[in-house]
Amino acid sequence: MRVLVTGGAGFIGSHIVEALVARGHEPVVLDSLHPTAHQGTTARPAPPEGAEWLHGDVRDRDTVRRALDGVRAVCHQAAMVGLGKDFTDAPDYVGCNDLGTAVLLAAMAETRVQRLVLAGSMVVYGEGRYDCPEHGRVRPGPRAEKDLVEGRFEPLCPTCGAELTSGLVGEDAPADPRNVYATTKLAQEHLAAAWARTTGGRAVSLRYHNVYGPRMPRDTPYAGVASLFRSALARGEAPRVFEDGGQRRDFVHVRDVATANTVALEALDDLAASTMTSYNTGSGEPHTVGEMATALAAAHGGPTPLVTGEYRLGDVRHITADSGRLRAELGWRPEVGFAEGMAEFATSGLRGA
Repeated sequence: MRVLVTGGAGFIGSHIVEALVARGHEPVVLDSLHPTAHQGTTARPAPPEGAEWLHGDVRDRDTVRRALDGVRAVCHQAAMVGLGKDFTDAPDYVGCNDLGTAVLLAAMAETRVQRLVLAGSMVVYGEGRYDCPEHGRVRPGPRAEKDLVEGRFEPLCPTCGAELTSGLVGEDAPADPRNVYATTKLAQEHLAAAWARTTGGRAVSLRYHNVYGPRMPRDTPYAGVASLFRSALARGEAPRVFEDGGQRRDFVHVRDVATANTVALEALDDLAASTMTSYNTGSGEPHTVGEMATALAAAHGGPTPLVTGEYRLGDVRHITADSGRLRAELGWRPEVGFAEGMAEFATSGLRGA
């Protein structure tokens, strides 16, 4: 199958392209080499054998239409990621993520390409699932800066102020994006759903958890926390862990995410037409940010992580989701365990290094 991979030269996209080639597909890479993901990159990267390469922006309709020539499915990875620097990044996020998705979907409607796998994100949920011993399932609001300044990082019950127990979030949980990036990722899903209903297309959103692994971009506010820690170790510095390091996340290896994309692409014909289905995509093994920093430092042989108590407004405390639907319905299974993956990542290359 001929598959367009937008953002196919990037961190996750490049692994997807390799996975598609390995499974006998014909990927077409469309990438603008945006500086937030490709610092210092001036030359076009060489695609793997069996893949085509187009340098262009997903927001340019003519470019996208050319890229869709002969394509049967699209794997849409092109996006700005992370929290960025501050709210002044908002126009860039909306332009890259939402305008880019709208242009792509419009071109797909014109060319009658009716299969889409979207790079979604668990950030659409906001905070994770919480239970109060008295009030059951509750949804705490954004954490107050006063509490963060004073080192009170755990959300409390919005009704009685009791301590909460966090759990796994299912795909049916209400969306509650807490920052610009999260808002744009939710908008992408709504656009994909509208496209599917209007055109009879089939769409899947893979809501990625904290993806890590080889080729992550280094030293950028748009990279994930794993990349920031790995970049610090490469400089001989201790990873700086925000808050108290107790934030729970699901760290999923990029090769497992690439496999999830190929599995979803191959399953699209079995899904009902005019639908958009979301799947949580995580390892199923939650760990704290502190545990991840410690594992990376130990495997790299670098300095012990430094817990700073610093914070970023818009960060959530705990977000780990249940990926059981993806396993049950599409048969996907992650293969790279936490210890194995962190040991590999501790010495693997970073993009821009």
